[in-house]
Amino acid sequence: MEEQIIDYLHYLTIERGLSQNTRVSYQRDLMQYAAFLSTQQVTQWQQVDRVIVLTFLQSLQAAGKSSATVIRMVSSLRRFHQYLRQERVTDHDPMQHIDSPKKQQKLPDTLSLKEVERLIESPDTREVLGIRDRAILEVMYATGLRVSELIGLKLKDLHLSMGLLQTTGKGDKERIVPLGDLAIQWIETYLSDARPYLTRKNTEETHLFVNNHGRHLSRQGIWKNLKSLVRQAGINKNVTPHTLRHSFATHLLENGADLRTVQELLGHADISTTQIYTHITKKRMTEVYKQHFPRA
Repeated sequence: MEEQIIDYLHYLTIERGLSQNTRVSYQRDLMQYAAFLSTQQVTQWQQVDRVIVLTFLQSLQAAGKSSATVIRMVSSLRRFHQYLRQERVTDHDPMQHIDSPKKQQKLPDTLSLKEVERLIESPDTREVLGIRDRAILEVMYATGLRVSELIGLKLKDLHLSMGLLQTTGKGDKERIVPLGDLAIQWIETYLSDARPYLTRKNTEETHLFVNNHGRHLSRQGIWKNLKSLVRQAGINKNVTPHTLRHSFATHLLENGADLRTVQELLGHADISTTQIYTHITKKRMTEVYKQHFPRA
């Protein structure tokens, strides 16, 4: 049965063009599923029926898994069983009449404009790494890039004279994102005053943002630096790289941007993903009303 899982993972990579992270997520889900099926003496995919799938999902809930985890698993199994039927490994789809549990809507954390300003101004720009960190924060907030998109930026992706950068998002989809004047200014400062020093022993490096060894920054490196800068800024919130992305989208909507534009800027395939930010702006509007309206 694992052979079909491996074939499916190849299909996701080659035919669907999904990222490595997405592929790993599917692999983890399906291997967990296969391990459960083996405990039920299921040796062929053809043997899997609706009752077995429901038993598996119930076991996840009994183990205390979150609704988000169960929803993701249902999505993974739905697509996998569709693939098995498409490839004629099975003649039925046990997921056909299984609904996903309702997701508990958790609003993402965002920073206020003042908190964003404090965070962005926290690096010590008298230092080389401070200049780099200031440029990173300016770009993250100005563009709403995912951390994977940020660390993937290369010098050739910059079009500073036009105020744009090019990035590759989920599913290898390319998009053009505008840059604000301050972000451009700090990128130029970083390129002239910091990056040449950092890459002095690795002049062939093509990635935009590099570590103190001149190699491109990792996801972990961004997280570690951000945590330190948040402490320096005196912000008592759980701030992640995605928090700046959420703040970017929320502040755009609060200042009159339309939802479709924000969807394009964030690189969301479905506008329903972007709609979460309308709930945040409504929540904040209610808080402001209660705080400032005398009869609230």
